Amino acid sequence: MSQSIIDTSPLFDLRADIHVSASPLEVYSVVSDLPRSAEWSPECRGGQWVSGEPSAVGSVFRGENLRSEEVVAWAPLVRGVWHTECRITAAEPGRTFRWMMLTHAREDQESVWGFDMAPAGDGSVLTHHFRMGRATAGIHKIVADLDEDDRKRFVADWTAKLEQDLDDTLKRIKGVIEKR
Repeated sequence: MSQSIIDTSPLFDLRADIHVSASPLEVYSVVSDLPRSAEWSPECRGGQWVSGEPSAVGSVFRGENLRSEEVVAWAPLVRGVWHTECRITAAEPGRTFRWMMLTHAREDQESVWGFDMAPAGDGSVLTHHFRMGRATAGIHKIVADLDEDDRKRFVADWTAKLEQDLDDTLKRIKGVIEKR
């Protein structure tokens, strides 16, 4: 039996950058406030801290998400409202903020989102990144009934969707911070 594209590691490893007219600490104060994520995320509509101190390493955030029918429309994705949980893995004011997606049983997955910020000229460079080492339980569920060609198509289409999400998120954060 040959290896599936889903067994590739990392399955996704993406990043995008934008200049923001604010200090790294100002940027950090916004991106680390996950309940505000509805202001910039293409799918997350905010949520709440369910354990730990807000934005602190080890704390768990439960996000509410909304996905339209148009997103990779051919694939068997969760649509409408759905929930996720993540654990904060790095929280260094003015430098980095990262979170790891958890399974429904709150087990770690190799799915890490984050923001890095660095001083640059009259503001900061904000980097948004996503890395999925091994495929998550959710990815395995999505592709379970797909043949290998459709699995490859899904990874390609999902990569394009994620790249667009990273870019859109950064533009929206810039707008929130610069009050556009």
